[in-house]
Amino acid sequence: MQVNETLNEGLKRELDIVVPASQMKDRMEAKLVEMKGQVQLKGFRKGKVPVAHLRQMYGKSIMSDILQEELNQSSQKAISDRSEKPAMQPKIELPEDQGAAEKMLSGDADLAYKISYEIVPAIEELDYSKLAIERPVVDVSEDDINKRLEEIGESNRPYETKNGAAEDGDRLTIAYLGKLNGEPFEGGQDDNAMLVLGSNQFIPGFEEQLIGAKAGDEKTIKVTFPDDYQAELLKGQDAEFDVTVRDVAAPGDVVLDDEFAKRLGLESLDKLREAVRQQVEGQFGSATRQKVKRQLLDQLDEMHTFDLPPTLVEQEFENIWRQVTHDIEHHGKTFEDEGTTEEEAKADYQKIAERRVRLGLVLAEIGDSNKIQVNDEELQRALIEQIRQFPGQEQQAFDYYRKNPEAMASLRAPIFEEKVVDYLLELATVTDKTVTKEELTADEDEDGESHHDHDHDH
Repeated sequence: MQVNETLNEGLKRELDIVVPASQMKDRMEAKLVEMKGQVQLKGFRKGKVPVAHLRQMYGKSIMSDILQEELNQSSQKAISDRSEKPAMQPKIELPEDQGAAEKMLSGDADLAYKISYEIVPAIEELDYSKLAIERPVVDVSEDDINKRLEEIGESNRPYETKNGAAEDGDRLTIAYLGKLNGEPFEGGQDDNAMLVLGSNQFIPGFEEQLIGAKAGDEKTIKVTFPDDYQAELLKGQDAEFDVTVRDVAAPGDVVLDDEFAKRLGLESLDKLREAVRQQVEGQFGSATRQKVKRQLLDQLDEMHTFDLPPTLVEQEFENIWRQVTHDIEHHGKTFEDEGTTEEEAKADYQKIAERRVRLGLVLAEIGDSNKIQVNDEELQRALIEQIRQFPGQEQQAFDYYRKNPEAMASLRAPIFEEKVVDYLLELATVTDKTVTKEELTADEDEDGESHHDHDHDH
């Protein structure tokens, strides 16, 4: 095999590769000899078919397979011999001349092709013990527990059917059919909906018109959908709802005791309080993790400066931009509505794409150099969790992931990322800081928060 470098510009590489025809002919002859001992053709005893006859019948098919194998093996070897790591799948260009292709298939011409790719840049592994992380933590108070218990109690409040007119706080069971200009619209029907009056669960103005209603009443309710309603078709639209009241129930008292806990499947109120505490701590813990991870990634981004593979950045930007424009169009807005221009937005998201690619490469390098791996058990758990998102289609979902390496890689990548983050946090200096739950859950710019959606198979 001959390899000639034709381009070495930044991270871009191009190679001309030639595999001698004699090498492929030797492989074909060996394959034909192997076939001779196995194939059985009409008119010939087993093992007695002349090689020349096999060559005439199967030569092109065998050579086609050999050429494909040589393309894969020789391109991988050429890159490996150069101690380079492609940022993505290399592009292979074969001669366009049909005559040249026929000669290769007949074994009369060398396999000559061009390969182009971008390499992963050399990434220096720094002293990550210098990372300094401030971990915000919230002390879960008894008030936090009591508040959550009250919410659980309210959502499980008992109701008892009554004969009188509906009042604020009563729970109504209703059937309704929504119409626009006299025509029913999609999603505007329910035969057994439960509505607590005063909960503001429905469209503004809907619940108020049911005050005073009794079981069996039929009413026509007129409302106007808000301008910011999630369904584009219904924004700002006047609508009518034909409503039948099936039941009116008055609220009962909520008593947070052992019996209440048992109705929820727990042994006692103490066990319920314990479960609630774990839930609240888990919610705060998740928020803490995100804040810590954001700090870590920000510092990694500041520590590393290197050239980025242009194609990776371009692909990442296209993925981001496709989602941005979809969201803009879906909500019927413009970039001006968001206080920017398309050009400014593109520049901002270009930086985000560069950050994601840079951090993706850094995390991949740290993980690879420190032998961090995702084991089969971890991947299996992620697969099962993903499949559960498709009730009734579990087998189809399983088959999809089993047959698509890229889909499995998409499950592996976030697990790998979290394990690398854990590794770095063990090296870093982490200092706890007590904060309020408001401070912990305060919204912040999430740009750059998701870094695992890059094209690397860890």
